[in-house]
Amino acid sequence: MAHDREAPASVDRRQGSLTMRDIARLANVSSKSVSLVVNGLPGVGDETRARIEALIAEHGYVPQARAQGLATGRAFLVGHVYNNPNPEYLITMQQGLLDGLEGTGYALVTFPLDRAHPQFTERLREFVSRHRLDGVVFSSSVAEDERLDPLLADLRVPYVRVASTAVDVPERSVVGVDRDGAVLAGEHLVELGHVRIGMVSGPMSFLSARERRNGFEQALTAAGSPLDDTLVVEGDYTFEAGLQAGQALLDLDDRPTAVFAANDEMAAGVLQAAQRAGLEVPRELTVVGFDDFSIASHVQPRLTTVRIPTRAMGHLAILTLLETQTGATDRGQARDTPSPELVVRETSAPAVSPEGPR
Repeated sequence: MAHDREAPASVDRRQGSLTMRDIARLANVSSKSVSLVVNGLPGVGDETRARIEALIAEHGYVPQARAQGLATGRAFLVGHVYNNPNPEYLITMQQGLLDGLEGTGYALVTFPLDRAHPQFTERLREFVSRHRLDGVVFSSSVAEDERLDPLLADLRVPYVRVASTAVDVPERSVVGVDRDGAVLAGEHLVELGHVRIGMVSGPMSFLSARERRNGFEQALTAAGSPLDDTLVVEGDYTFEAGLQAGQALLDLDDRPTAVFAANDEMAAGVLQAAQRAGLEVPRELTVVGFDDFSIASHVQPRLTTVRIPTRAMGHLAILTLLETQTGATDRGQARDTPSPELVVRETSAPAVSPEGPR
């Protein structure tokens, strides 16, 4: 459309000297179209996209965040706000965020925010305002906090919330697969013949912990073997919590033959508890974790676990945020969160009773 284009003009064609506006003039399109192509977003026809990409390659165009910032008053910064006790979750999520930001000219600024802090709202407002953020990604467990709703409406900053269930409108949400992953764990233990099954849950103040327990209960109930509440111990997603919970479960007179821990750190703690109790894993106890972070393949025996696409979710969060900024919010099926996978390693075995295998 004619009104969506900028009139061609002479430009400085030296290698690496062009601006986004120059590329738009050479391609006879709007600067918005060039921005969509640079950020890998939809909303540009194939022919136009190819023409823009060819000009970018020909002239070695690179987004100049500093120059753009001076011209527009923007900082070209994206914030990541989180409250999660698992350091590998944080690292993996941020890898995904950086994957999405690569080549866009934006930099990432991180901010740990304790939901129990008495100045939760004030600290978040100050962080966004001080850095003049162009967008914010909220992940576990800040993303699910109800205090965000009025604050974000007031700040008017583009944002995306990454959570275990939809906590916002689709164009501002990346929804996890915690429940589906926990179903896989439950089905796996049932298929192995386990009936007396324990669980080390995450903190029930976390939406992810509730979703993982609900999914696990769903699988066991469907198999006719509902989860016994007396075999559930709440942890806080740390190794120490898994160790303490494992000791409590294994000290029972009628101990479980299998334990599902709601993350790999706690599952590693359960393995330690089994070793201290003199139990052989997996012959006497099957242990299943959740996340498939590095600890799962580093412990001995190597941990059966559920692989969650944390890095892909971080990447998707940035793509969703950039779409929100440009108004191109028509996300296709390819942008859906990948499904969880069961990764069977060395801590799984069929249930054994005094009479032998079930």
